[in-house]
Amino acid sequence: MLAPTAVAAWWCSPALAPVVPPVARALRLPRRHGDEGAVAVTFDDGPHPEGTPAVLETLREAGASATFFLVGEQVERNPALAAEIAGAGHTVAVHAHRHRNSLRLSPRAFEADVERGIAAVAEATGSVPDIHRAPYGIYSPAALAAVRNLGLRPILWSRWGHDWRRSATAESIAAEVTEDLRGGDVLLLHDADHYNARESWRATAAALPEVLRRIEAAELVPTSLKGPRPRQSTRAATS
Repeated sequence: MLAPTAVAAWWCSPALAPVVPPVARALRLPRRHGDEGAVAVTFDDGPHPEGTPAVLETLREAGASATFFLVGEQVERNPALAAEIAGAGHTVAVHAHRHRNSLRLSPRAFEADVERGIAAVAEATGSVPDIHRAPYGIYSPAALAAVRNLGLRPILWSRWGHDWRRSATAESIAAEVTEDLRGGDVLLLHDADHYNARESWRATAAALPEVLRRIEAAELVPTSLKGPRPRQSTRAATS
């Protein structure tokens, strides 16, 4: 029988995946996507009544697509906004129903939460999500198994802007999330402040035009995690 400390270490080990790439690889938990000519732009924690429309408008103006990891309880509060995301051609994915650390949930509670989140997204958007990212990027072994058993593809990120912090600025977010940018990167941003510093979405929305400009300057395409890659650059799409 394993000692309690060994069991605890096993249970918590996937939580290292967002910051320790070898752990992510061992768990088959991708931090990047497959298109080396593109960068996947992703947003967590929405929809948000102010942050999401601001982000959607910038994406529309740039002709860019993105992936939104939606929270079920927020979708239920803003179903029309969730539908707008999908209607604009972006990929809707599931984050959770309630934004909680999976290490604190029983396997049954985690699975029930994800199923409820899927149902909320599907009801609002007419699209059943098949991509998942756990709150905080933290999975337990049981949570990973549950996500895959539900037919979902879990994914993390390769670059982030720490845009949930009160101290974050548009400049700091854009600089950090695009540092050493490469094709296949997955960028993590947040279009909502439900679980972050109040009004942190404002800095993210202000940073997004520069983020997209830097992606284009690197001769890459901002894209979602699913669907065909656009053939146009963001500049061509808006000219």
